[in-house]
Amino acid sequence: MDDRTVTDPGTGTPADGGPAAGDPAAAGGPAPAPAHPVDAADESAGAQGDPVAAAAVGDEPAPGAVPARSTDIVPGPGGVMTDEVGVVTGELTLRTELDGGRVVVKVQYKDADEWYVVTGGAAPLADPAALDAVHRIAVGLLNRPEG
Repeated sequence: MDDRTVTDPGTGTPADGGPAAGDPAAAGGPAPAPAHPVDAADESAGAQGDPVAAAAVGDEPAPGAVPARSTDIVPGPGGVMTDEVGVVTGELTLRTELDGGRVVVKVQYKDADEWYVVTGGAAPLADPAALDAVHRIAVGLLNRPEG
């Protein structure tokens, strides 16, 4: 007789309540680790070493506020083209915000008051959870401190 196990099609667990075939517990092995473990050490390391992670950690909007992420950047030669004033250069703050189902990427001179929309930096965003990914991409494209 072979070692086949009858499983519940809804849960994939054996009908007899034992471990499922292919499950490490079936062979007496350890349980698998979570797919994406997160611990305090990872978050604090990201917040200190990665400016994008620092912006994302604990960056929850106040009630009624527009969800947004901000990171200081230094663009490469040629700066960043904006809709309102053309090219901006030097030390900037990049802000990615979600407003009414649209993501908008803006820049400002560091510590200034005025924000400028990055040319081509607005698009529909179906999933608000993608805001962090869009921000990381924008920072990755525009932050060129080495030139």
